[in-house]
Amino acid sequence: MLFNSLAFLIFLPLVFVTYWYLLGRVLRWQNAFVLAASYFFYGWWDWRFLGLLIFSSCVDLFLGLAIERATKRRKRRTWLALSVITNLTLLGFFKYFDFFIGGFHDLLEALGFNAHMPTLRVILPVGISFYTFQSMSYIIDVYRGQVKARRDPLVFLAFVGFFPQLVAGPIERARDLLPQFERPRQFDPEGAKDGLRRMLWGFFKKIVIADNCADLADRIFALEASSTPGITLFFGAFFFAFQIYGDFSGYSDIAIGCARLFGFTLSRNFNYPYFSRSIPEFWRRWHISLSTWFRDYLYIPLGGWTTRWGRWRNILITFTVSGLWHGANWTFMGWGALHGAYFLPEVVGNKRARRDLPMLRDLPRILWTFFLVTLAWIFFRAATVHGALLHVVHVFINAGEHPGAVLLWLLSPQFLLIALLVGIEWSTRRGSHALERLPRSVFMRWGLYAMITFAILLNIDLHAPHAFIYFQF
Repeated sequence: MLFNSLAFLIFLPLVFVTYWYLLGRVLRWQNAFVLAASYFFYGWWDWRFLGLLIFSSCVDLFLGLAIERATKRRKRRTWLALSVITNLTLLGFFKYFDFFIGGFHDLLEALGFNAHMPTLRVILPVGISFYTFQSMSYIIDVYRGQVKARRDPLVFLAFVGFFPQLVAGPIERARDLLPQFERPRQFDPEGAKDGLRRMLWGFFKKIVIADNCADLADRIFALEASSTPGITLFFGAFFFAFQIYGDFSGYSDIAIGCARLFGFTLSRNFNYPYFSRSIPEFWRRWHISLSTWFRDYLYIPLGGWTTRWGRWRNILITFTVSGLWHGANWTFMGWGALHGAYFLPEVVGNKRARRDLPMLRDLPRILWTFFLVTLAWIFFRAATVHGALLHVVHVFINAGEHPGAVLLWLLSPQFLLIALLVGIEWSTRRGSHALERLPRSVFMRWGLYAMITFAILLNIDLHAPHAFIYFQF
């Protein structure tokens, strides 16, 4: 079920009313209802894959208990390995089977063999990368002794399948979200109001910003790079940069806001990433739940910051694997490896991470970081590595052609919307979202709500809504 669909606009109020006003304050009933609503939400897309979600959750529920009961380290490691293998096998089959078969087929042909290896055309279950990683982090934390294994199936299944963040995150840690299912929840009017404001801003970023930028980005990436002005190719990447930001951070805002309506607090997933002054800072602000997941469960176990060569190796491995996590295509691996390469100068220079607030004096660093990130987005968006390389090369080769096109793009409605977004987020960057701190005047507040709502209604298509980009991951 899409957040920006008519079905969700009916689903959410019904779930909200039932949860708070018909179930009372009985925690077990609330958890059971959240689980049922979550499975209905997921099954709305394709009920056949609901069994996969339940199977994956049940495996880790029982293996978590087995790890905690085991007294010998060898047995604990066996149960951990069984969980990781099961999760990665499911993820690998549904997401990467055809990719690796195709790669093996190409390798055999390159070696001179006449290979015939049919693919299965496996359908990718929505959200499998997200709920698999969330469940795996629980098992690893149980093994490390950082969380206790849960015995209540309702609590654990609801933790894995919680509908606001089930299909595109944030990827929640067990120590943060599980306890929220175990303690009584009471309706918090102020929290609910903040959740609604955050959802409103998320819908604005998705429907008004991302979906409008998508139209231009799609048209430009469909052009022949060699015969297209470089400035047009750059603006294709520029509009895609804001498409994916509006799309994904918009989803995260809706998810976090929606969870607050039900008394849950989800982790922050975006912290104004395009105001970053370096690539490491960008990754502390972009898809925070995934970048910290790879840091804690891949980079550090690989050795983290050992020798200089070890750092470089581990950084490149982590970013390349994170690229592969996004999809079964060499372009995603190229995107990840490129960000890993961006990271290396920061490691060589041993620069300290900046955690202060970005200011106007940082504008040159912000623009340079955004330029590097935008070039990398070309690999993320392109259909093939060859197409991405052509796009990047001709951005520079054709840079002198049609310089007047710059003004045309700067005056486009999409660019003006982006300028509005950037201006609002810059002025509110001290908060967790743009509508967190509002004018005291009731008329100004409700006037702002009305303008945002009107912009959303002008652009929304409830009958054929645009899917979120990260649903494919």
